[in-house]
Amino acid sequence: MITRQLNFKTLQRIRKPQLTTYTIYSKFRSFNHEHHLFDEIPQPDAAAVNRSMLNYMHRNLSATALDIFTKQFQHCSYPRNIDEVTVTLAVKACQGDPKPGCQIHGFAVSSGFISHVTVSNSLMSMYNKAGRFDRAMCIFDGMCYTDIVSWNTVLSGFRTSEGALSFSRRMHSNGIALDPVTYCTVLAFCGEYEDFLFGLQLHSLVFKSGLDCEVFVGNALVSMYSRWRRLREARNVFDEMRKRDVVSWNAILSGYSQERNHGLEAIILFIEMVREGMKLDHVSFTSAVSACGHEKNLRLGRQIHGLTVKSGYESHVSVGNVLISTYSKSGVNEDAGLVFQHLKNHNVISWTTMISMDEENAISLFNKMRLDGVYPNEVTFVGLIHAISNRKKTGFLLKHNVCNSFITMYAKFESMDDSVKVFEELDFREIISWNALISGYAQNRLCQDALRTFLSAIMESTPNNYTFGSVLSAIGDAHDISLKYGQRCHSFLIKLGSVTDPITAGVLLDMYAKRGSICESQRVFSETPHRTQFAWTAIISAYADHGDYDSVVELFYQMDKEGVKPDSITFLSVLSACSRKGSVDMGRHFFESMIQDYQIEPSPQHYACMVDMLGRAGKLEEAEELTSQMSGQPSFSLLQSLLGACTIHGNVEMAERVADALMRMEPTESGSYVLLSNLYAEKGDWEMVAKIRRQMRDRGVRKEVGYSWLDNGDADGSLYLHGFSSGDKSHCRSEEICRMAKFLGLEMKFLRENMSDIDSVKQNSETHSQVPHDEGLY
Repeated sequence: MITRQLNFKTLQRIRKPQLTTYTIYSKFRSFNHEHHLFDEIPQPDAAAVNRSMLNYMHRNLSATALDIFTKQFQHCSYPRNIDEVTVTLAVKACQGDPKPGCQIHGFAVSSGFISHVTVSNSLMSMYNKAGRFDRAMCIFDGMCYTDIVSWNTVLSGFRTSEGALSFSRRMHSNGIALDPVTYCTVLAFCGEYEDFLFGLQLHSLVFKSGLDCEVFVGNALVSMYSRWRRLREARNVFDEMRKRDVVSWNAILSGYSQERNHGLEAIILFIEMVREGMKLDHVSFTSAVSACGHEKNLRLGRQIHGLTVKSGYESHVSVGNVLISTYSKSGVNEDAGLVFQHLKNHNVISWTTMISMDEENAISLFNKMRLDGVYPNEVTFVGLIHAISNRKKTGFLLKHNVCNSFITMYAKFESMDDSVKVFEELDFREIISWNALISGYAQNRLCQDALRTFLSAIMESTPNNYTFGSVLSAIGDAHDISLKYGQRCHSFLIKLGSVTDPITAGVLLDMYAKRGSICESQRVFSETPHRTQFAWTAIISAYADHGDYDSVVELFYQMDKEGVKPDSITFLSVLSACSRKGSVDMGRHFFESMIQDYQIEPSPQHYACMVDMLGRAGKLEEAEELTSQMSGQPSFSLLQSLLGACTIHGNVEMAERVADALMRMEPTESGSYVLLSNLYAEKGDWEMVAKIRRQMRDRGVRKEVGYSWLDNGDADGSLYLHGFSSGDKSHCRSEEICRMAKFLGLEMKFLRENMSDIDSVKQNSETHSQVPHDEGLY
């Protein structure tokens, strides 16, 4: 990126001479003449060889430059005609091809040229381009002397932000002074929210080192803040830049245009950019047209379109795609088609947009797309199927199995409106169609809609096991649906004689367990003649959720005794029960048995259970060590469990580390802030409590309100339970509820005081009864 910008800046500063036919011919003639003179030298020295290789490389004739090196190596004796510059140029001429590169690497080692830092740096760069980063790292680790180019070369070879940021920390700890290239490379890796705080620290270092005046560093900072959607900070950096190039303007412009609610700011910035006389490129036009689409400003979009034509960017594929999309959204399909025709090259986005827009010719466009050699993606197929289903051009849509497949497909794409549209257009609705729609609602957590659809289905068709399986799954997942509907489904199944079906019984058992009716779950399980793995796991999970450790362990061993093999979910429930019980030894036993005896690889959820168990037992160091043994990054739930344990046991130092990681993963999740704030409050550090609250306010974090649901037994047949939160008085009988709650509170207080009096009387009576016995001993 920096090289490109430097070249751009140089081109702006240096006036290009007018190249006539004579001057071009003269240059070509002088180059040939120079090459001819070089061939006539019997034994050229290293300087002549280097100059000749460099001339060819400047003309993009790297293969010829490499041939010169090979000839000198084969026919002449070095070191007279080959030095470290020659080897460096030869490595660069490989252009990332590892085959000649490895041969030159071997020569550099045998000849001793590898000791020159420039040779090692070029070899590392070659291996990076070839995708052999491990080789580059081996060279770096073996270098006796390194310069900033060496460190930057390795840094640019990383493919993950975790490795790159860790290496940059190593640079800083080794006292390496970071230069603009380092900062630009590292800031480009700070793309995820997980790297948020590290990016802020880098910004601080940039400011301290005085490199904030470098335009390339400023551009990298603007891009980083834009990726984080921190547009205020991005604009502050942009406004404070002393010098700006087209990349600077594009970085902030792209940031605004990517956010739908900042389209106006993007348009204003683009107009300002034009007034400043900046040379616009395809990125500028793409962002500006996209912003016009967000603001539905077709008039300005047309003006910018005219500017793209004058600037020669109308045929650029990314500019053309966003113009097609903008015209299509505005309903001007004819103009969108004209833009498509003027594009020299079409990619999958161009074709997909046209297919989605022009439903009349969707099939024809799809065929042309395949002939053009462009491979469709899943969005293309969705657009194509949507166009076909809307047109009903072919008779196959009248077949129910095809329509049912469409209903299921749209549900999997979380497009339930389209599923309903296909369903409503059916002339005759069989139970399979109803099942597809109910299942789609259940999968998308639209539980109320799933239940309503089920109630409509049983009025028109006879439900089967799949119908009940889907609706019971929805009732089990819903917090605001009365359990009475699950009980009615149970009664219906008994009447149909399907309650003993293994699949139906498993779903029914799971529904009761999720809704807190453990007795009903056990009854269904006991009445099931053929207990599948799903049924065993469901009942074990039910008892685990209710904290019944003894029943969980007993059922697990009974399951094993009956020859039913547990799966990963079964072990997850068992480990959860061990965690709640505080049974660390048994938890370790089950965890090791899962891996060794059943060959089940632990998932992040299993590790989270183990960390939660160790944390509850106060073994915080062991819990933190376990997180480092995971193959990937610790999950959010795992770290939150560890933070909760730190709060319970008062470990501030570890809590701060864990909370920092959590806030980088989910900056707007309130739980991490609340737990850390509570810990500071317990320690009496009110200054830090205030700081956490300020952070929540600045980042727009709000504490989620906890809700409870109550089945108040309404006779109107409402699907909804009454939901309420702390201090909620929205219920029509809220005054009576508050009076009853107050009465219950007084009664509980009375019982607690009386129980303490009874306990003290019992203790006194036991003491007195022991006195004669004690006296008898003396």
